[in-house]
Amino acid sequence: MVLGISRRLALIAGTALQISILFYELPLNAASALAAWHLGSDGVLKLRTSRGANLKAFFQYAQSGNGDRVWIDFPGELVRPRSLPGNGPVKEIRLGKPQKGFTRLVIEFNKSISIDPQDLKLVGTSPDQWELNFGGIPTNGLRSIGEGNLIRTVQRRSERFLRSSSYQSLTISDLPNIPQGRYKVVIDPGHGGPDSGAVGISGIRETDVVLDISLQVAEILEGKGVKVILTRKSEIDLDLAPRVVIANKTRANAFVSIHANAKRRSTRRDVNGIETFYFSGKKGYRLASLIQNEVLRASPGSPDRGVRRSRFFVIRRTNMPAVLVETGFLTGKLDSLRLSQAPHRRNLALAISKGILLYLQGE
Repeated sequence: MVLGISRRLALIAGTALQISILFYELPLNAASALAAWHLGSDGVLKLRTSRGANLKAFFQYAQSGNGDRVWIDFPGELVRPRSLPGNGPVKEIRLGKPQKGFTRLVIEFNKSISIDPQDLKLVGTSPDQWELNFGGIPTNGLRSIGEGNLIRTVQRRSERFLRSSSYQSLTISDLPNIPQGRYKVVIDPGHGGPDSGAVGISGIRETDVVLDISLQVAEILEGKGVKVILTRKSEIDLDLAPRVVIANKTRANAFVSIHANAKRRSTRRDVNGIETFYFSGKKGYRLASLIQNEVLRASPGSPDRGVRRSRFFVIRRTNMPAVLVETGFLTGKLDSLRLSQAPHRRNLALAISKGILLYLQGE
């Protein structure tokens, strides 16, 4: 998004940053949230921060003899401001204190290098890891430069967490009550039959994960007095249009399509996270937000990729508030291990159900 400062300054942010107000802020006297950074010879900037830190990234076109610049602000104060000489397309890298309580990492490019800010996106890949790909720059002569260790014990802690199954467990009694028989909800398990959807680590299939979660959501909601219509109850081949037809015939209060995500390049096992999509309207946004918040609580540590607008067919063509929830990345090391575990899928079903019930309660 472009900020109104003579069109020279642009905020570059991925989904995780658009919802960064949900993350904690550090006190002014805290140490910098920036723990390590590394700009590789492939033009990818990687960062390690405090878990859940609130980052803001900016771009500025060349001016006053300087080249194009990108800078990222972190909460917490830098102890030792410094400058490092760049190489290849990078003129200089600076770390400073733009104001009390903050740290700024600046990457300035040579004047001959032209950056398109529309190509830049800072993405949170885990609770304390970030990436910004300068894919459009020439990498000739670019040598890796950085400070600190990008890999910490966070991965080992995550593995211990998964082995202990110490999830934030919900029970039926934690779910809100609503008037019996008043509401209808369509639950749509994504994919099915020969269309397995995404296939993740160790062969885990999207259709298996989402059908299990969806059937449990239906059972939970019915136990709360909601009439539930499932677009499919087994491994059948069901195209997108019939799902919409089923939903629109019901005159339901809400439509929820349940999916699991995947990174196209399956080698990116560091990419995890929860996201929920809606097409339009305040009701659609509210339904998506309530479900997103509950699913995040059920999967602590999985990055919040936010509530986002999308034109997915099943939420664009349905005539009631509709959302599509991505319960995690089957190709992500953190999410896939969780999604393969029945207790976690049960917890996700309870979380999705709670979000739906909270929405209906408000209706």
